[in-house]
Amino acid sequence: MKSPPQIVGIVNITLDSFSDGGQFLRPEDAIAHARQLALDGADYLELGPASSNPDAQHVPAAEQIKRLAQVLGDVKGCERPISIDATDSAVLEFAMESNVAMLNDIRGFPDPALHSRLADSKAHLVVVHSLLESERAERTEATTADVLTSIDQFFDRRLTELVRSGVAEDRLIVDPGMGFFLGRNPEASIAVLQRIPELKARFGRPVFISVSRKSFLRAITGREVDRISAATLAAELHAAVEGAAFLRTHDVAALDDALKVTRALRPD
Repeated sequence: MKSPPQIVGIVNITLDSFSDGGQFLRPEDAIAHARQLALDGADYLELGPASSNPDAQHVPAAEQIKRLAQVLGDVKGCERPISIDATDSAVLEFAMESNVAMLNDIRGFPDPALHSRLADSKAHLVVVHSLLESERAERTEATTADVLTSIDQFFDRRLTELVRSGVAEDRLIVDPGMGFFLGRNPEASIAVLQRIPELKARFGRPVFISVSRKSFLRAITGREVDRISAATLAAELHAAVEGAAFLRTHDVAALDDALKVTRALRPD
């Protein structure tokens, strides 16, 4: 594993994220958590002001911006690049004005009115695929074939739109989505993980994978979210070996240790 993936540590500033909702809503708790993730080995710190959980409540853009503004200055003090996980255009505008290093939009930046602004920014863009392109994941029914077709069609269209709008191609990162972003069927997420090299080859862009505590792992193992850490790590290491460039995770320390061991065992 010559080029280990970058670890993106998750800081959910939310009430209803599926595994840690409410734990880091207070600014001081979010800041402390970000600092610990940096110490644990995170290469990026990702702040999320609203949950994509299918059961989550809508959070107005003004509230999302408030949550971010309360912590952003202190988190920048961790001396790690900052990513913002958001989909509302006003929140993305705030993130760009704050000069963060990365924007992660679970709808894949669908707003054409924002594209020229994205082109003018310097942030890397994580273009996320989901079946419905909504602000939250949804429990839809789809076959694995449907999902794979959707991924190809989505990235063919959206990457072309962004590049035509002036976004430099080397700023684009592809995320095929996982769990409920691909519907109820856990086999779809497995199929996508097995095709990471194909994604890299087809679109020529770094691949961003976010499997941490996802629903498909719970479906496969039959375990609840508080007992899913081993399954998460197994999926993350598979993605690393297959060539993912970024791994977004809740448990940075475990992933960092596992990557060090994997690198020692597979130096090439």
